[in-house]
Amino acid sequence: MDTEELILSQAQELRRGTVVLACLALLKQPQYGYALLETLNDAGIPVDGNTLYPLLRRLEKQGLLASEWNTDESRPRKFYKTSPEGLAVCTGLVREWQSLVTSMSELTKEER
Repeated sequence: MDTEELILSQAQELRRGTVVLACLALLKQPQYGYALLETLNDAGIPVDGNTLYPLLRRLEKQGLLASEWNTDESRPRKFYKTSPEGLAVCTGLVREWQSLVTSMSELTKEER
């Protein structure tokens, strides 16, 4: 494996942990899965459906997301929204994220 492949592989690992936080933050406004997938990808957090949909179901099972089926259109869609508990977790995760960013910025000063 060359250096570029290693960087891509490790970058994917770094992003994996951010998807939960991104979902909780983005789903403060209800969205259906495919729209969320596009929003994440457009924001530079590439996720595929085989990763996102099981994650949404897991977060819902943990009580961090609520869902509701919308059958108004020809094709029913399941909309997800961050639950009150999910909002509290999101706030805590944002605090942790900011702390990590500060720490990593200090640790990697020589890299800049």
